Amino acid sequence: MSAVEAKLAELGLTLPQVVPPLAAYQPAVRSGVYVYTAGQLPMVEGKLPVTGKVGAEVTPEEAKDLARVCALNALAAVKSVAGDLDRIARVVKVVGFVASASDFTGQPAVLNGASELLGEVLGDKGVHARSAVGVAVLPLDAPVEVEVQVELTEA
Repeated sequence: MSAVEAKLAELGLTLPQVVPPLAAYQPAVRSGVYVYTAGQLPMVEGKLPVTGKVGAEVTPEEAKDLARVCALNALAAVKSVAGDLDRIARVVKVVGFVASASDFTGQPAVLNGASELLGEVLGDKGVHARSAVGVAVLPLDAPVEVEVQVELTEA
């Protein structure tokens, strides 16, 4: 077990299976020392636990928890191409999308769920740049979607 996966276990989390693509793309690709994930939905065992817009059908607190799930799914996607999460040198950037009710403006707080998980699991390597974007709708009516870019150590 890698040190990163041991830290996940310490937090009561397990790395899920990679979420299969919903269309014509790969869950993650590697280019040199970088891994770019596709947008990760908060899928749990192949299903969305909650659907709808944040600030309407979904509370900001629920959405923050879903963003954590997205980040966990992103780590699984990174491992699928990197082989070992201990190869993460740092998380470079996180981009998050929040399906938002028309008057909802708390996207940064929702995306803290993903950012905080990465920090808890990776420590200083998890500190990153980030964008938090409100959108009208996401695939499958998901409330949140997160993509992650990481730099790997040399093999």
